[in-house]
Amino acid sequence: MRYHHVSLHGRKSRIWVLILGLVLLSACGRPASGPQGASGTPSAADRGEQNQSVADARRIPVTIGVGGQATLVYLPTTLAERLGYYAEEGLDVTIQDFQGGSKALEALLGGSVDVVSGFYDHTIQLAAQGQKLKAFVTMLQYPGMILVVSPNTKKDIKTLADLKGAVVGVSAPGSSTHLFINYLLSKEGMNPQTDISVTGIGLSASAIAAMEKGQVDAAVLLDPAYTVLKKRYPELTILADTSTPEGVQKLFGTDSYPASVLYSKAEWIEANPEAAKRLARAIQKTLRWMQEHDAQAIAERMPPEFYGDDRETYIEALSHTRPMFSPDGFMHQSGAEAVKKVLSVSIEDVRKADVDVQQTYTNEFLSK
Repeated sequence: MRYHHVSLHGRKSRIWVLILGLVLLSACGRPASGPQGASGTPSAADRGEQNQSVADARRIPVTIGVGGQATLVYLPTTLAERLGYYAEEGLDVTIQDFQGGSKALEALLGGSVDVVSGFYDHTIQLAAQGQKLKAFVTMLQYPGMILVVSPNTKKDIKTLADLKGAVVGVSAPGSSTHLFINYLLSKEGMNPQTDISVTGIGLSASAIAAMEKGQVDAAVLLDPAYTVLKKRYPELTILADTSTPEGVQKLFGTDSYPASVLYSKAEWIEANPEAAKRLARAIQKTLRWMQEHDAQAIAERMPPEFYGDDRETYIEALSHTRPMFSPDGFMHQSGAEAVKKVLSVSIEDVRKADVDVQQTYTNEFLSK
């Protein structure tokens, strides 16, 4: 048997080569995503990123159409996103802005949005035409619509009767603001189809411009447009105001009048109950958050482009609008019946149809 002699120096060299090889092998086997622990398992940072990716993948995508996103009556739709409540509920929400509620409704019927942040009256209007829409969370308990005379009209308008022959601005033809003026005139014994001309002027800056330039003789406004115009022209003539309990009682004969809601096709809600439930919860949490915070705190959460250079007026408008929001998101049958009664005055389809309002809304996704 032969023995080969290996010197101490030679053994040390081979040991260092072996160690170097093991180090290189370990480095080559390391994933590129980040550092690992001694056992080769992903680090805490890697696990956090992976969990976030899984969470993102599991979020339910929903597209919401809004009939004037910067308008305060639809504020909870955007605020829920800014507060992170959609993400907290596992939703991936995309918000699409439209000029008015009728445009958002068209998008829903056409299939380009899943849900509308719009006025409840559209569900009754469509039910009378045989289409099933359903509201599943109520944001506004008073409509907040205000019929105002233009400060630069050439007509002498002091009452609703004086609107005969006038041009009246609404957000868009067929929208809730349009239905509102139709109701007011019908109640006065006038014919909305022949006694006035209606034109779409939007709800924000375009509505203010149309009023200041005298392009319309009067318009149905919402906040913040109303507050901005009122601040510039303190002597504005107001023909009807639904932003207060007293105004709602005077015009509609009810303590509440559900206005802005989230609604969708009944078939979408039936097919996507989890998405509807998560949306309802997100809005309900937003409404409760609003009850606990003042107008300034709410304004701080909203996108700067919503108020531009006049944040002070935006906060004033918020202070004016804040009491109109529902504290809990629930729809009450008495309010739904009041909306039906109002619509039946000016819409023949609603007047002739036997609409069951209980089929046009649900509170099943809300927590008490």
